Amino acid sequence: MTSLGADVRRLVVGAATPSQRLRDAQADFSRFFPDDHGPVSRDDGPRHATASALVFDPTLNRTLLVFHAKGQFWVQPGGHLEPGDASIAKAALRELREETGVDVLVPAEPLVYDLDHHELSSAFGRCASHLDIGVAVVVSDDAALVVSEESEDVRWWPIDALPSQVPAGFEGRVRRLRDLQAG
Repeated sequence: MTSLGADVRRLVVGAATPSQRLRDAQADFSRFFPDDHGPVSRDDGPRHATASALVFDPTLNRTLLVFHAKGQFWVQPGGHLEPGDASIAKAALRELREETGVDVLVPAEPLVYDLDHHELSSAFGRCASHLDIGVAVVVSDDAALVVSEESEDVRWWPIDALPSQVPAGFEGRVRRLRDLQAG
């Protein structure tokens, strides 16, 4: 999965860092991806890259979330990288399709994305943390939704009224990516 490692490294180096929080995230990711051979698979150790899709409706007022069965919280669709993934963006969209049934084309470059390294509970088994690259996408909110076996529910939520059961820092992450997407 060296090409995925190269894609992660490219995104880490090119990440927008207008705040100290984002500069810290970039420095953290750079420790794991100093070159094209960083941890892109769960076989690479307990701390590894993942890809997710932060999905917005065309008005940028709502986001599509899944209720994660293991984590017992609402979160954006996403997950582990697989050997067939050609890029982080394609991995994020594969996860979106698998977890919600929503199928969209890869967004045009430059991607709107962020870096989020988060610790995991013991419910996630051998995974201690995920170095998640979240790709922003806009989709029609009338697409038919499907609940996967990894989730208990899939639903659109107003960004100004997100559910209380979300990971720490999630609301800020959604708002930052929405604002980047709005340009």
